[in-house]
Amino acid sequence: MGNELLLEIGTEELPAALFPKVLSDIGDIAERKFNENQIPRGKMRVMGTPRRLFIAVADVSEKQADRLTEKLGPASRVCFDNEGNPTSAAIGFAKGQGVNVSELEKVVTPKGEYVCVRKKITGKPTETILPSLITGIISEIPFAKSMRWSDVDFRFARPIRWILAVYRGDLIQFEIGGVKSGNLSPGHRFMAPGAFSPTTIEAYTFGLRERFVIVDPEERREMILHEVQKAAEEVGGQSLMPEELLESVVFLTEYPTVVRGSFDREYLKLPKEVLTTTMISQQKYFPVIDQSGSLLPFFIAVNNTLARDPAVVKRGHERVLRARLSDAGFFWETDKKIPLHKRVEDLKKIVFHTLLGTTYEKTLRLQKLASWIAESIDVSLKPNVGRAALLAKADLTTLMVGEFAELQGIMGREYALLSGEEPTVARAIYEHYLPVAAGGELPSTNEGAIVALADKLDSVCGFFGVGLIPTGTADPYALRRQALGMINIILSKRYSVSLGKMIDKSLQILEPFLKNDKDQTKSAVLEFFRGRLQNMLLAESHPYDVIDAVLSTGIDDIVSTYQRVTAMETFKSLPDYQKLALTFKRVENISRGYDEGVVHPELFQTPEENALRESFLTVKEKVLSLISNGHFEQALFELSHLQKPVDAFFEGVLVMAEENDLRANRISLLKEISSLFHTLADFSRIVVE
Repeated sequence: MGNELLLEIGTEELPAALFPKVLSDIGDIAERKFNENQIPRGKMRVMGTPRRLFIAVADVSEKQADRLTEKLGPASRVCFDNEGNPTSAAIGFAKGQGVNVSELEKVVTPKGEYVCVRKKITGKPTETILPSLITGIISEIPFAKSMRWSDVDFRFARPIRWILAVYRGDLIQFEIGGVKSGNLSPGHRFMAPGAFSPTTIEAYTFGLRERFVIVDPEERREMILHEVQKAAEEVGGQSLMPEELLESVVFLTEYPTVVRGSFDREYLKLPKEVLTTTMISQQKYFPVIDQSGSLLPFFIAVNNTLARDPAVVKRGHERVLRARLSDAGFFWETDKKIPLHKRVEDLKKIVFHTLLGTTYEKTLRLQKLASWIAESIDVSLKPNVGRAALLAKADLTTLMVGEFAELQGIMGREYALLSGEEPTVARAIYEHYLPVAAGGELPSTNEGAIVALADKLDSVCGFFGVGLIPTGTADPYALRRQALGMINIILSKRYSVSLGKMIDKSLQILEPFLKNDKDQTKSAVLEFFRGRLQNMLLAESHPYDVIDAVLSTGIDDIVSTYQRVTAMETFKSLPDYQKLALTFKRVENISRGYDEGVVHPELFQTPEENALRESFLTVKEKVLSLISNGHFEQALFELSHLQKPVDAFFEGVLVMAEENDLRANRISLLKEISSLFHTLADFSRIVVE
């Protein structure tokens, strides 16, 4: 029998949303605990089902690793006299460490020679450490929400019902959360509830398999993939398999089995998203599609038990889905009776937020801001943008969205088309919610992108303006996601728009609702966007110093800011960059803290001053032209032509001259150059190796 540790935490059904993060967290905690306790081990496996979290650790050492400790004492010169005899300092130190004076050693340190005591500490038996190690693992598993049960002072995601803890085949005894550890693991709750006593991981996984539990989530995933695809192919289709749904059913089951059902073809007349949302979000069913992507009148359900009579189970699923689709059909037919534009007034009955008014008031703000943004991008877009913004939230009053919140925007698009709205307007209504998640789909049309920008900016500025600002991990209104969505939309569309001016306009429209100072709110919102852009650039692995150097000069034009980061990254890779950076940093450092003044060429006293001024004016004209055309790499290369005249200037000119006018003039010249640098980046923030 190998030195295996088996730990199973049995619980009431855990929410599928906890996985797979909780398994990753358990692995990290367990690894840290073994390292802290210096227990050598082999491979670790972490697995789980809705009812159990399991860790198996192979080749666990029978005892802690021995370790050598070293305790420094006084300097050796005070521990021994000229004849080498120990002084009272040496005797006292040895006594305090529990050793004889003869066991003291001398060690040379950067501060000189000291005495020390080296001790070998023999590791404790692993079996004596495991109870506290395991309780530490269990108690440190993080959950977004946890609960208490009975009268125990312990919290967990769900009540713990049993604990299997076995090392080298023997029970590890401890108690946590009012539950005593044991050596038994029960099988499937319904099909094989009896328990067995595993002593190895092979015995554990085999024993559970016999009892209708597949503990490895990857194995359950493969089973579901294979069976769902097979069931779809049997009716000439293929399964529509969103990753979120697949992951969800993996962690909703211990022994997944599938059954295919069907529904009336009449329901295929409903919008595709209505059917898929009903099946996927509401029922956790896999829709079936044909080769062209059209829905077929079939679905595949994943069960957690083997059906005694599959036909009965199939009819049960069909009955449930039929009721849901019947409701959806009723909502569809009822909603169609009222044109979308006539629903806008009903938004007065829906509160957006108690501090920011009704959804109708948000709609009016959205229309004003979106129309203003459209004018700055392409005035021809304004009519459709304004119409889409007016109708963007109208579907919130429909029965369909009231029942299926996930369909907001989607139903707005469908009802807009039925109401005779322009297809571009209908598309923009759907797209204004995009992206709905990090890395998600972005608006494809300009109309949709502009309404999306206005909607998100109104929310960010509005909540900041009433003091509801994200703190730590708390972001109840998803403002971080909305700000990042705006950044991605602007970058994808390459909109050369002023973020500062958009914020100004939004705050102007929001003014009746604002609780905070407008200027302070603008500064806070800009800093918020800066943080989101910085995080995005870091996630893309751009160098931190380059990001800091560029973003410190402003992010008003997000597209050019992004382009400057990539240009600076390329520029930094040049062979001569280090010399250039040192020159630029010197200009920045000397001119920092001074206001930019007027340069008077008539005060120049050296050829180096004249040469630098002439070079600067030539380079400035080219750099500003290149920047205005978005050629940032070329602009940086053009800036590099200033290195030689700047170096010559520092070599031949005393910047801090005693005469006030000469000193001010020379600093003003450097300040001009520094200001030109700042159109691209703050070079003083670049790390020079």
